[in-house]
Parts: sequence; C-alpha cells; structure tokens
Amino acid sequence: MGFFSAAAASKRPPLALWGICAAAVLAVGIAAAYRNGLPGPFLYDDISSIPGNPTLRSWSAAAHPPAEATVGGRPLLNLSFAANYRLGGLVPWGYHAANVAIHILAALVLFDLVRRTLAAHFPGSASGLTAFAASALWALHPLQTESVTYIVQRAESLMGLFYLLALYGLARSLASGRPRAWLALSALCSAAGMGVKEAMVTAPVMVLLYDRTFGAGSFAECWKRRRGYYLALASGWVLLAALVVGNSGRGGTAGFGSGVAWWAYGLSQLRAVGIYLRLAVWPGPLVADYGRILGGPTLEVAGGAAAVLVLAGATGYLLYRSPPLGFLGAWFFVVLAPSSTFVPVATEIIAEHRMYLPLAAIAVGAACLASAALGRAGLAACLAAAVSLGAATAERNRVYLSNRAFWSDVAAKAPENAGGHNNLGNVLFEEGRYPEAIAEYGRALDLAPDYADAHTNLGNALARLGRYAEAVGHYETALKFRTADPSVLTPLANACYRLGNAAAEGGRPAEALAYYSRSIEIVPDNADALVNLGNVLAQLGRVPEAAERFRQALRLQPGSADIHNNLGSLLAADGKLAEARTEFEEALRLKPGYREALDNLARLDEMAPGGARR
Repeated sequence: MGFFSAAAASKRPPLALWGICAAAVLAVGIAAAYRNGLPGPFLYDDISSIPGNPTLRSWSAAAHPPAEATVGGRPLLNLSFAANYRLGGLVPWGYHAANVAIHILAALVLFDLVRRTLAAHFPGSASGLTAFAASALWALHPLQTESVTYIVQRAESLMGLFYLLALYGLARSLASGRPRAWLALSALCSAAGMGVKEAMVTAPVMVLLYDRTFGAGSFAECWKRRRGYYLALASGWVLLAALVVGNSGRGGTAGFGSGVAWWAYGLSQLRAVGIYLRLAVWPGPLVADYGRILGGPTLEVAGGAAAVLVLAGATGYLLYRSPPLGFLGAWFFVVLAPSSTFVPVATEIIAEHRMYLPLAAIAVGAACLASAALGRAGLAACLAAAVSLGAATAERNRVYLSNRAFWSDVAAKAPENAGGHNNLGNVLFEEGRYPEAIAEYGRALDLAPDYADAHTNLGNALARLGRYAEAVGHYETALKFRTADPSVLTPLANACYRLGNAAAEGGRPAEALAYYSRSIEIVPDNADALVNLGNVLAQLGRVPEAAERFRQALRLQPGSADIHNNLGSLLAADGKLAEARTEFEEALRLKPGYREALDNLARLDEMAPGGARR
C-alpha cells in the first residue's frame, strides 16, 4: 500500500526492541556528528546573551532577560542558559552539550511521531525504518549546525523541541486510553515554546492541521471533539503577545517599526526561501551571517518566487486531494512563515537556523517517497545519505571553533556583507594584526560608507599605528551617524589629545590648541589635556585662559603637585606673586622636597621686595 493512500483505522503501535535500538543509534550518531563542536567558544550574539548577560546569575532575574540581546522577550530560553550557568558557570562546553542534547531529544520525538503516524495510518509501510531514515536525514543535515553548534540559536532548537512535543502529545492522545494527559502535555509544551521564540506562534495551527489530517478528519470535528484543548492552545497566544509587547518588538529590530519596508523584506524572503530549498538538497555553501542586504540578484529572487508559487499552489491542492502530502507542504510554509514573509526582522534578512523545523517536512517527504518508490533500497540510500550529511556536519562544526574561523568563513562566502568584514577586522584587531584589520574595515566601508561601527573600529586600528589624524577623520564620520556615542567619543578625544601633543612638541601651538580644545570639548574631565591646553595658551600669551585651565585641572586632581607648580609659574610670570607663592607652597606640601617648586620659590623670593633682585 502506498504511503499516501486513504488512512486506515487508527491503532497504537508498540515500541519494539528494534525501535529502542534505532533511537539509541540515532542519538549516538547525532552525538558523534556534533562532538567536535563542543570545544567552540562563545561567538557573536552569544556574548551579549551569555557572558554579557547579568540576569543569568539568579533565577528571578533570568525570568526577565535583557531586551537588547537574543534572549530578549524569551524568558524560557534565558532560564535554560541560567541553568547552564548554575551547572558550569561560563564554560562554553556545557552550553554546547546542552544544545546537542536538545537536538537529540527533538530527533527522538520526531522519530516516534513519524513512526506512530505511519504505523497508525499506513499499516502496509515500513514505518519504523522510514521514520528512522527521515529523522537521521533531518538531524544529521549540516543545515542544522547553526541551530545546534551556534549556542545562542538554542532559541531555534529548543523551540523546535517544544513544537514537536506539542504535535507528539496530540498524536499520542489519538490512540491513548488517557487522552487528556497527552493533550495537557501538548498544550503545556505549546505554551512553553511561546516563551522560547516567537515563531512558536504557528504551533496551534499545525496541531489543528495534524488533527484534521490524521485524527478527526475535518476542522469542524476537531473543534467538536477537542474544543477545550484548542482553547488551551490558543491561550498561549496571549502569553506570546504579552512577551512581544513587553519587549517592544525585540528592541525595535523586528516588526513593522524596525525601519525595513515590509515589501522589500518580502521580496528578500523570496530569495531566502530559494536559498533554503537549495541548501536542503545540497548543503553548501553554508553562511552563518548573510548580512542585512535587502533584495538580491534578480535571478535568485525570481527563482525563489517561482519555487514558492509552485510549492504553495501544490500544497493548497494537496491539502484537499492528498491531506498527508499537503500536511508536509503546509509544515514547511507555516513554520517558516513568521520570519520569512512580510514581517521584517531587520537584523537577519536570511538566516539558516530558520530551517530547523521546516527541514523536517523535506526529510520526512524524502524518506517516504524513497520507500514508496524503491522500498528498502530507497531507505538504505536515505541512510547512506544521512551518514554523508553527518560527516559534512562534523566538517561544518570546525567553523565554530574560533572567532577567526567563524568570521573568515563569513567574509569569504558572503563578500558583500559589510558586517562580516567588520567583525573579521575586530578579530584581527584583537590579535594585534592592525594592518590586516584596517584592510577588512576598509572593505566594510567600501560596501557600506555609512557604517558607523566600521568607521569607529578603523579609527581605533589607525590610532594603534599612530595614524591619529586619519583616525580622527573616521571618528568624526562615525559621529555623524551616531551622535554622542561613547564608544566613538572617548577614542576621538584620546586621538585629539595625542595629536595635540605631537603639534605642541613640533612647535605648532595654534594646531595644538585646536586639538586640545576638541579633546576637552568631548571629554571635559581629562586633567592632562587641560594642563597641556593651559601650557599652549600660556605659550600664545593667553595667560588668564591658561590659568583657568590649570584651575579646572586642579578641581579634578587637587592632589597634583605638578599642576600647582605649573599654575604658580604662570601666576608668577603674570606678576601675581602672592598667588604664585601659595601655589608653590601647596606643591611642596603635597610633595615635600619637590626640587622644581623649591627653585621657583627661591626665584620668587629674589623677585619680592627686599630680595636679591630688589
């Protein structure tokens, strides 16, 4: 009997010893594929969500994650990281291991869900072997590495686990003598997923569609039999809405207020879906960060649009003519819909982790069609493909073993991504390879001339090489895009200060005056800059202004004998001998035996009435 013929009477399939062994083999295979990724460090968005996230230190704080991080508005995700922190602090290995464990659990749930569904509704099929092949294809596919090896994308895999459990609870209830317990589990997992990631919003829809396809037979009958259950599922939307509103659209980076036009984002998603489908069939090249470029090559957008139109049309047709096949098509589109339609996610135009759950529809469909067409030979081919995919996954994990490998891979595979070049430049900067960092920042600015972070970072690298004038130019440009940004202002003030020193030492007091003034305008409480500005003003004959700068410096550093001595010298030259004496005596009080202050006092005595110079 074919897989997608009319459903047979429902029955509960026993989990035989073979099934237990298959589940064990699946778990071991996943662990083996991801083992080499365990030593990887925290990368990119991991930093703000884990080591830079103070809420992980207590359970109560973890329920209120920081809005600006990936965990923002996702309390259950943040609590999972808090659990990791309690168990192992900030050792990345534990977080990686937890991600792999979540992925294994998700694969096992998918395995038993598919096995039970096939056994109950297509009794002539090799349900166990087909489910094993489908789960292996899904779990070992390298397209999943971003959701598993990249720690912070636990958001996707943990949500995926809850999504599958919500379906699994319903599936078990259909053949259980205690359906209420399984339905309660399903509703609970659906609500829990809402606290992990917003894409869980479609779970109640897919649960209803599964019930209509494999359970009640019609939407009306679903509502008639399990009205309370569906109301419980729908209540999860209230929780999700509260989390979304409370997090202000993920800090303004998602939704129609994110600054990205919905129609431009929608066109970009046509290209994105085309890329996802290609990667599902041939997983390469995989890119961890595609950048924030809207649109794309016309051919890619057109190809994606054609694929979406054909597959969406086929899905709509099959939902009525062959509901099981239609369910797989709907699974792909509905799960992908929250992030890949018209609701902009400004920080991620294309993201491979979005395929974590949609890939299950493709894997299950491939295994079922292979079995229907070629029988066990087809399933053997699927298992061979899964082994090859597992090897590719292990190879892909190497990219996540260091910041250098991660960003070098992004810059090579997405050369049009300015952020990739900027972040690779940051890695090179931290390694002290400043000329190479400057080259990467330059590439980023060639692609995005208004990229404030790249201007700031280039300024920092130039400053490290002593090229302060060039650095100042980039800092000033960065400030045009980010007014009053402390990360720009402080290094700009420092660069101006150093340029002022160079000008003063080079005998260019007017130039030094301009640089010191700009430095103090930015950071008014820099005592060294105030003193040096005072010296330049004195050199230019602007004594009252110079004295005021010294006094400002003293208000910041009242215990500085050097500043008191310098102010005294200025006052003495201006004929204010009594005030000068006070300053020299204060310098000596602060620094007994201070030779320069003693000499200045001696000269002052000679200048005073009755002195040697009288």
